[in-house]
Amino acid sequence: MSTDLIDVHAPAIDIQGLVKSYGENEVLKGIDLKVLAGEVVCIIGPSGSGKSTLLRSVNLLEVPTGGHILIEGIDVTDEDTDLDRVRQRIGMVFQSFNLFPHMTVLGNLTIAQRRVKKRGKAEAERIAREMLGRVGLAEKADAYPSHLSGGQQQRVAIARALCMNPDMMLFDEPTSALDPELVGEVLQVMRSLADEGMTMLVVTHEMGFAREVGSRLIFMDGGHILEQGDPREVLANPQHPRTQDFLSRVL
Repeated sequence: MSTDLIDVHAPAIDIQGLVKSYGENEVLKGIDLKVLAGEVVCIIGPSGSGKSTLLRSVNLLEVPTGGHILIEGIDVTDEDTDLDRVRQRIGMVFQSFNLFPHMTVLGNLTIAQRRVKKRGKAEAERIAREMLGRVGLAEKADAYPSHLSGGQQQRVAIARALCMNPDMMLFDEPTSALDPELVGEVLQVMRSLADEGMTMLVVTHEMGFAREVGSRLIFMDGGHILEQGDPREVLANPQHPRTQDFLSRVL
């Protein structure tokens, strides 16, 4: 199957009847979700609700037990799909920064470009420096991760994902491992990406970010999407009793 043909009319992400089980434990129980190009969809919910499993299923870091996931019209759950090619369209940022400690920031940002995109050293370094500038860390190209704050390391991780020219970004609680005073600098980078029209699916507990930046807010619990809508509406006037209970504890 060719993965070069993008269906411009298809959702960026189209999740259909997604089921994920670990043995007897069914973590996702038939999730349906469409994310349109340019949307910023934020997912909230208690620990163990299936949020991260849903996010990691989008690029098949978690292999679904059932259902289908289409990326720009391409079914990544089809065994004939060139998964590596589709994954190049999807940037992912995790809770932990996953930087190579023995490499400089520039090395971390160029290795995948050179190995996966087959870019030459000069081009890869030019793109890396450009993306470091976008996240406000142009001066840190030669630093090692151990010399950076947590917030700076997470911004490097975002820059690394952007170096691959993704069509969309997945964020799995990108600020949860950070000291509170470092959270803002990472959220500011994410805000700027949203302003530029990047399609984003964000698992987060930052309600202010969801309210101000999100196009849509989704509440998950027990492997189901229980409520979704305009972030301001959901946060101010949740309809589902479980959403009401959860927000009463976190807001």
